[in-house]
Amino acid sequence: MPFSLHFSPTPLITAPSPLSKPFFLVPYYHTLHAPKSPLCSSMEHALTHQGKQEAFDRRPEDSQTLPLGLRRDAMPSHVAVIMDGNRRWARLRDLPVRSGYEAGVESLRKIVEICCKWGIKVLSVFAFSSDNWFRPKVEVEFLMSLFERGMQEDTGIFFRENIRISVIGDLTKLPKALQELMVNLEEATKNNTRFQLIVAVSYSGHYDVVQACQRLALKAKCGLIEPSDINVSLMEQELETNCTEFPHPDLLIRTSGEFRISNFMLWQLAYTELFFAQSLWPDFGEAEFLKALLAFQQRQRRYGV
Repeated sequence: MPFSLHFSPTPLITAPSPLSKPFFLVPYYHTLHAPKSPLCSSMEHALTHQGKQEAFDRRPEDSQTLPLGLRRDAMPSHVAVIMDGNRRWARLRDLPVRSGYEAGVESLRKIVEICCKWGIKVLSVFAFSSDNWFRPKVEVEFLMSLFERGMQEDTGIFFRENIRISVIGDLTKLPKALQELMVNLEEATKNNTRFQLIVAVSYSGHYDVVQACQRLALKAKCGLIEPSDINVSLMEQELETNCTEFPHPDLLIRTSGEFRISNFMLWQLAYTELFFAQSLWPDFGEAEFLKALLAFQQRQRRYGV
């Protein structure tokens, strides 16, 4: 399902110029970015100033009251979500499919707000998988337009609430305007520190592992590393989750009653706790999220020991 928070519109950021370095000399995440253009810098300054004037009360997370039974010291740093069930939600109500995606947007907004309030640092959402390209053309086009419209509308809230946006996946398949918008939004919010939202678009776990292997193979071919140098640490530096301080989700939530991970973050989920919710994504709210977090805090994580 696509990401949008439906806040007041802000100007579209212009695209940065490409990097001059060969792509294999820098981590993958940084190949999507370039030095900020003057327009991007001035817009960030204006929105940051605006955010200081308009932000509502943002007390430190430690002063926020948590629901009964939820412990701050056992809160997951990184939660990943497979937001499943948007289309089924719409069909059960005899609504068009697009209504399911739009209802799912509201659920995402609530979960982002809860993460900020309860002190969760990173939320990764599976917004559009590599396999979703095989869905009907009209549905895909609607999703692409909803991505673009939502990100244009929501830029201001990311600055006001100090939220960093990262996008992972094969962005080359997206419309050019959407690619530029995503790259610029990442660049403009990269110094925000309160919370990080990672949006997986045109993404799959297979894709992520394969592109990391290709990059390591190219570095070996160019003599930058030896094949014997390749280890877990080098591999993780090339995965797309190198954009975050917490690349391994502590908790994965999948909605809609399905019991599978559907090719999402296959490497990163090695020791992740799994929670499967019966609710369809548009119905997933604070009560369901709390249930998942309480279940997580009751588990003992052994990491194979």
